[in-house]
Amino acid sequence: MKNKIDEFFQALVDQGGSDLHLSEGEPPKVRVHGDVTAIREAPLTHEEMVELMEPICPPKLWKEFCDIGDADFAYEMDAKSRFRCNYMKQQRGYCCVFRLIPTKILTLEQLNVPEQIKRFGEMRSGLVLVTGPTGSGKSTTLAALIDYINTNFARHIITVEEPIEFVHPSKKSIITQREVPNNCPTFADGLRASLREDADIVLVGEMRDLETISLALTAAETGLLVFGTLHTNNARKTVDRIIDVFPAEQQAQARTMLAGSLRGVVAQLLMKRCDKPGRVAVNEILFATPAVSAIIREGATQKLADVIIGGKGMGMQFMDDAIWQKLQQGIVTPEEAYMKAIDKARFKNFLPKELETMANAGGA
Repeated sequence: MKNKIDEFFQALVDQGGSDLHLSEGEPPKVRVHGDVTAIREAPLTHEEMVELMEPICPPKLWKEFCDIGDADFAYEMDAKSRFRCNYMKQQRGYCCVFRLIPTKILTLEQLNVPEQIKRFGEMRSGLVLVTGPTGSGKSTTLAALIDYINTNFARHIITVEEPIEFVHPSKKSIITQREVPNNCPTFADGLRASLREDADIVLVGEMRDLETISLALTAAETGLLVFGTLHTNNARKTVDRIIDVFPAEQQAQARTMLAGSLRGVVAQLLMKRCDKPGRVAVNEILFATPAVSAIIREGATQKLADVIIGGKGMGMQFMDDAIWQKLQQGIVTPEEAYMKAIDKARFKNFLPKELETMANAGGA
């Protein structure tokens, strides 16, 4: 082991976990298939936290963390184990969370995501949004989609990430990966620079502010294929979130730009399996059509549901339909389906009686 913290990382890997949580005054914990459990009884002291955290953190970022209380970077334990690292200060002292990044990029087939998602990788321009809550597998699905393009098409792909998670070797395509802030100051700076770098495709790790979102729309309008992520759980909320970022006086123009550039939305959730250990992805899929563009221009996003219903033959689908399918196949429990569903009333009758009573009390 190169560093003391590697013992905890190895425990995470050995248990097949996804995240390691270290917090001053608490025992170290790992998340395995969605559940968080302690891996020892003794709480972590301040001195131990410093011994674990400082050696793997770049000196500049460690100073930044000590000064302002936050830091993000990537750490490679060995050729098979990379981690996305987030340091923070909290009420009890130091705290950090590590996400295991698989070094092997799985294919779309191995991830068992819907076949129609490949179509987004075959497009030549426009904006494609992959959305979902933190830990829903957005980065994994995007990595598989980028690998599909890299394997099958001759393109120049630029990724702007914080930090770089999946490392892509160039295959048919040229892959240029830039890390914020080490290779470019911000997502917006990396995106702006890509317009001068003969890019065909740009992946923006997070579209978190007005400048980045505005630049992404501009890049998509000028002929680049732009992939971005948002923390929304369905197509309608995704469109609303993009527009709501803009000041009121700019929203009409933003709707026009989004209507012209959006190619589709893939919303994703991870559900705990009951048929075997692990989790399974479910997706809502929207392909942009003339009807979608008109709805966005009008600001009538409630009508997107009708488009998805009418577009099932094109491969569109609702999140709840994907959840329903997993429930019918016996892959997830009624409780898990109910918790993750948007229209909970659809799933309430499948709950055990005691849970159905609780759902009624909660107004579902």
